[in-house]
Amino acid sequence: MSVLQRAVREVKTALGNGRVTESIRTKFQAVALMLRDERARVRADESLGETKRAEQLKRLDDVATSLAMSAVRDSRLMVLLSEDAVVSDEARALERDMLRKAGIEVAEEPEPEPEEEPVAPVRSGVVPRSVISRQLANPFMEPDYSISRPSAPRPSRLASWELLEPLLRSFERASAGAPACMDLPEPGSLQTRGGQLLMPHQAEVVEAVAEGHRTFLLADEPGLGKTAQALLAAEAAEAYPLLVVVPNVVKTNWVREAGLWCPRRGVTAVHGNGDSVDGFADIVVVNYDVLDRHVGWLGDFGFRGMVVDEAHFIKNKGSQRSQHVLSLSEKVRSFAGRPLLMALTGTPLINDIEDFLAIWEFLGWIDEKKPLADLMDSLTDTGLTPADREFYPEARQAVVDMGIVRRRKVDVAADIPERRIADLPVELDGPTGRSIRAAERDLAARMMARYDEALAARSGGERAVEGIDRDLVRLVASWEQKDAENSPNGDNVFTMMRRIGQAKAALAADYAAQLARSAGKVVFFAKHVDVMDEAQATFDKQGVRWAAIRGDQSRTARQKNIDAFVEDPEVQVIVCSLTAAGVGINLQVASDIVLAELPWTAAEQTQAIDRCHRIGQSMPVTAWRILAAQTIDARIAELIDDKAGLAAVALDGSEGEIATADAQHATLVALLTSALESRTPALS
Repeated sequence: MSVLQRAVREVKTALGNGRVTESIRTKFQAVALMLRDERARVRADESLGETKRAEQLKRLDDVATSLAMSAVRDSRLMVLLSEDAVVSDEARALERDMLRKAGIEVAEEPEPEPEEEPVAPVRSGVVPRSVISRQLANPFMEPDYSISRPSAPRPSRLASWELLEPLLRSFERASAGAPACMDLPEPGSLQTRGGQLLMPHQAEVVEAVAEGHRTFLLADEPGLGKTAQALLAAEAAEAYPLLVVVPNVVKTNWVREAGLWCPRRGVTAVHGNGDSVDGFADIVVVNYDVLDRHVGWLGDFGFRGMVVDEAHFIKNKGSQRSQHVLSLSEKVRSFAGRPLLMALTGTPLINDIEDFLAIWEFLGWIDEKKPLADLMDSLTDTGLTPADREFYPEARQAVVDMGIVRRRKVDVAADIPERRIADLPVELDGPTGRSIRAAERDLAARMMARYDEALAARSGGERAVEGIDRDLVRLVASWEQKDAENSPNGDNVFTMMRRIGQAKAALAADYAAQLARSAGKVVFFAKHVDVMDEAQATFDKQGVRWAAIRGDQSRTARQKNIDAFVEDPEVQVIVCSLTAAGVGINLQVASDIVLAELPWTAAEQTQAIDRCHRIGQSMPVTAWRILAAQTIDARIAELIDDKAGLAAVALDGSEGEIATADAQHATLVALLTSALESRTPALS
């Protein structure tokens, strides 16, 4: 215990002084390993009595808590505690030294086993039935040998040099103004075959693919349309079937965007065990969390293109998800020869320059030890070696030319509107999602029953109505709305929206954290206190520093939080109440807003967005609305948009903004109308 406590004090002192060196990270991991091992030993020691065991476990927990509390603000340390973290040889060696100092006998590190012939991994996971059907329908599916394969590298005098480290250093040493983007061709057209319009910077990437480029690290800032660029690049390269690996929070949005930009292509999403997968789809979207269950059949599917969204998720090459992604990309390259490979991320570097390596390996630019053919040939053509100072800018340019595309909002400000709203639909999975959808069905059924009762109670002359009685629908919606206002705790539209907000909270916060890492400061809006609480807990888990504006704060506390967000570069997110922070404050230091819950009016939504979109804002502002798919959340978004359009048409404001009650009433009308149309489609 004394050895552990001393090591923890050293780590805490270093953290307090802001010196998180590599040796401190190594010591932090070694201490964590010792704590885990000692805890397991104490639990298994049958010679200890229950009292003694509980006492020792309590002391270990106190030390562990002290260590974690000191490290919680540094994501580089917290990631070392994850189950899939790679334990360095240095941390293992330091752990053994510390154990010896504590007087504990430590077995010597065993000699490494001689290398054996690699054994094919045992396939595990599931295979969806429709995928089996596809395989049976294509029993002779083979690699496409008509596509040219990458050539072997030319003989090079760089073959004996260690090159990966110099390549990384070439990015660390880059001078101000060094190119961050490959040369892109002028776009031929801004209109897609589906009739959609591209912005010029998007069309440049699509044109590069049309001219034959096939690998991209697309590192545009959020809000510049990376999803559309990737989908249209697949169209230009005819890279189908296409595999898209994404975080869970954006999986539904990818399916929606694929339908928008590639309407002629079938798209399917992999959920859970894949029971709903369409094995004949052109585009397969899978999230990182379920990749381990499906990596077997995905590897045999015959993909000719692969897109990895939020590619910084694979930066840890020792993690399972990184290994799955890298093995799948290798399968795609072996099958398709020159496939389309795209890594999308606004943040290619999270901790240090080594984060590049996994992305470069996914793209086929390097392997674990050296540059591969195309990059090696480009380095050879420089005529330089790492011993030459001039090698580093030339090497960096060679990597950039392999396909790095980086544009900032300020670079393409003329392409994008000053203020826009982007909807991000999310699936509410599991019991919570099923419960919310069931409550919505129950609400619709209750209103249909009242509608039928009112219709049956009419006299004969009044009952003769052709189709749906729209006036009666509005009347029933008014009754339901009045009941909800008088009994706010029952199952009604208000409680449903609160439950939807609670279910979205962690997903919305996760997306806000991704934005903060890639684009800078983010304003997070919610209506309910428990949604704000859940978001703040998520930020804490991810090591994202935040401030908050709530209705119960004093004026002094409120201003202190605003100042922290505006002035402290370490405070990445401000969590705001729509009611308390919707007016009267200036947060233009941020250009990205996450609306975790929807307000009831377009005016409230506009007021929230205008905390950032105001005089002095030099960047285009994007508001990301997190919408719960297949719920009334999406209906309310449509109503808000309709009313915003109405307000814009009114020249002198005479139309006015709809009142809160009107929006709630319109939501209930839409819900009942939809239910009646589903029951009697002929009447609609």
